[in-house]
Amino acid sequence: MTKPSLPDLLHAAVSAVGGTERPGQVAMAEAVAEAIDDNSHRLIQAGTGTGKSLGYLVPALAHGERVVVATATLALQRQLVERDLPRTVDALHPQLRRRPQFAMLKGRSNYLCLHRLHEGAPQDEEDGLFDQFEAAAPTSKLGQDLLRMRDWADETETGDRDDLTPGVSDKAWSQISVSSRECLGATKCAYGAECFAEAARERAKLADVVVTNHALLAIDAIEGAPVLPQHEVLIVDEAHELVSRVTGVATGELTPGQVNRAVKRAAKLVDEKTADSLQTASESFERVMELALPGRLEQIPEDLGYALMSLRDAARNVISAIGATRDKSVQDEDAVRKQALAAVESIHGVAERIANGSEYDVVWYERHDRFGATLRVAPLSVSGLLREKLFEDRSVVLTSATLKLGGDFNGVAASLGLSPEGVEGDDVPVWRGLDVGSPFDYPKQGILYVAKHLATPGREGTRGDMMDELAELIQAAGGRTLGLFSSMRGAKAAAEELRGRLDNPILLQGEETLGELIKSFAADPKTCLFGTLSLWQGVDVPGPSCQLVVMDRIPFPRPDDPLMSARQKSVEEHGGNGFMAVAATHAALLMAQGAGRLVRASGDRGVVAVLDPRLATARYGSFLRATLPDFWYTTDRNQVRRSLAAIDATAKAGGA
Repeated sequence: MTKPSLPDLLHAAVSAVGGTERPGQVAMAEAVAEAIDDNSHRLIQAGTGTGKSLGYLVPALAHGERVVVATATLALQRQLVERDLPRTVDALHPQLRRRPQFAMLKGRSNYLCLHRLHEGAPQDEEDGLFDQFEAAAPTSKLGQDLLRMRDWADETETGDRDDLTPGVSDKAWSQISVSSRECLGATKCAYGAECFAEAARERAKLADVVVTNHALLAIDAIEGAPVLPQHEVLIVDEAHELVSRVTGVATGELTPGQVNRAVKRAAKLVDEKTADSLQTASESFERVMELALPGRLEQIPEDLGYALMSLRDAARNVISAIGATRDKSVQDEDAVRKQALAAVESIHGVAERIANGSEYDVVWYERHDRFGATLRVAPLSVSGLLREKLFEDRSVVLTSATLKLGGDFNGVAASLGLSPEGVEGDDVPVWRGLDVGSPFDYPKQGILYVAKHLATPGREGTRGDMMDELAELIQAAGGRTLGLFSSMRGAKAAAEELRGRLDNPILLQGEETLGELIKSFAADPKTCLFGTLSLWQGVDVPGPSCQLVVMDRIPFPRPDDPLMSARQKSVEEHGGNGFMAVAATHAALLMAQGAGRLVRASGDRGVVAVLDPRLATARYGSFLRATLPDFWYTTDRNQVRRSLAAIDATAKAGGA
């Protein structure tokens, strides 16, 4: 039997989902197939509308080896598992003569824990476990959520938090879930045979395609104990997010509250002397944290160093002692012991990491009005980790709408631990970049307007001229505006100011769930939606409801961001341009994602307005502009108002 051709398979899959075949999608599928066949790596930029999920799924399914697809957002995971994969498998079945299996796999804490549900959650102040359903007032929101989750537990087939609608708060979910460290293990747990997390793992072991998230991929790489099944091909979608997700997983933190909870959990399981030493270390750490000022710690102060070593040593003694004692008075002791061990091991690990000190780690204090001080530690760079763990023993394809920054792939490649394209040598993963373009005609569909006449934004304070400009642009557009701000403070200030000046409804991030806000925004063209740039990467509102995307300023990291400033300084110490490698690259990624909200379909028209003159006047402006879609570019404020008014008139006529 002859092997079906890739174009035929792609055609069948695209027809099945009711899509249109695009040249970029064909080029992408061919590049993915080639990478899989010769066991090499690809960075593929595929613009909005390319149909990139089919561009990688079809060659991956045709190849027949196990594939892991890792994505950053829940929306894309659901789209793959609920829509794209079922349809594609059905469409390819007649030609492949087989029906590839697929499964979703997430970290353990994403699944309902039956042991926790039936036996109770740990009680910090008392022995053993307590029944959280009895403890929560049935009239409270928490109590209602817990009762709803108990009913849901009898119906759900997956136990996956994301299948629970409407969702619940983190606090409610934590009452019925456990981390991998807290889990008793299927063989020791009375509910092991019915465990949702274990069932998901078993399904993944049998699947040809495993859909997961960046965080689980990072855990798999960092912790050494494999979580994902063996696979020959790894496809990382939304790959522009990977470095920040891996950094998040590799970041540790310590707070006085967290240490206190661990002390209480461990106290009943060890002798008095061992418990007292952890209590004393905890109090010493709390005293140091009371005086902590926000900012990076280039050297660990003597008092903090002493407190961390005491905490580390006391925690180590507790860990040894917990393993050696049994207490018949504690109900369900194995679970209580596991919870306590997990809490103390976490503290021991972070305290030891910071106390030991490493030139490859960044340590800093954060302060929160409600929660007090937190001590954090994060890797200066994850590129070495990614080079070593990601690109060995498998073919890796990384794809996103934004991988070329300033016109080439090398900036993103460097953050992933890859050498510049074309460099070969021992232990150097070889990769090639491909930009398959976009099916949209950006110069005809969109305008990039830079408000060159405005004052350069300062660090603080209101920008009266910017508010006037924003109000005029929204009026010219007839509403239809997505406002992307570099800070939540900026978004709130603009919403408050313009609600008093304009008749248009202005929605603000945080005042309702993201899903509800987007629904309301899409439903009424006069409405505007304001929020922060970093949280709007998944907004997909094609059509006349979003015809103006405004960015208040270039979203450079804050100068006092400890991790970003440390990374910038490190690049400079190694002879590079820290500002361009870190700050400008960070801003470019966010701006490209933000600008990508404008044109989501072939009929969309509109303006991306950047209210920061530096995009037109600064030397780095051309680097940032080269990262954005190829819109028609202007700094003429009158021209852009005329264009917005014309787009508004056309939209109104179309809707009439």
